[in-house]
Amino acid sequence: MTDDRKQKAGKMKTAIKNIRDLKVYNLSYKLAMDIFVISKQFPKEEIYSLTDQIRRSSRSIAINIREGYAKRRYENVFIRHLNDAIGSSEETRGWLDFCRDCGYISKEQHDCFDKQYDEMNAMLYSLINKWHSF
Repeated sequence: MTDDRKQKAGKMKTAIKNIRDLKVYNLSYKLAMDIFVISKQFPKEEIYSLTDQIRRSSRSIAINIREGYAKRRYENVFIRHLNDAIGSSEETRGWLDFCRDCGYISKEQHDCFDKQYDEMNAMLYSLINKWHSF
């Protein structure tokens, strides 16, 4: 094999062997952990409303991806879980809007989260449309 062909082969994506090989899962898990950390500073009176809700919705994304991946043999079930993950992502984004508007996070923090959720949602849509090639 020539050096050029070796380089091209090295750039090819690696096979998905387990859930941690999916970039979208890793990003969703990281974002859920980031939400957990930032929500520790929310006021105590928000513990049973906003704090609980944003933690649940952000974690639901990773869990739906994981559960769908475990059932990927059944296309409709896999796709349903990925769609549920997108729904949870949008729910989390709604809670982030409340966090910003209530003054619990800065506009810059909100914008950073928003950008990452855009990226994750794009990855989820791509996975829904091209999951056979993963």
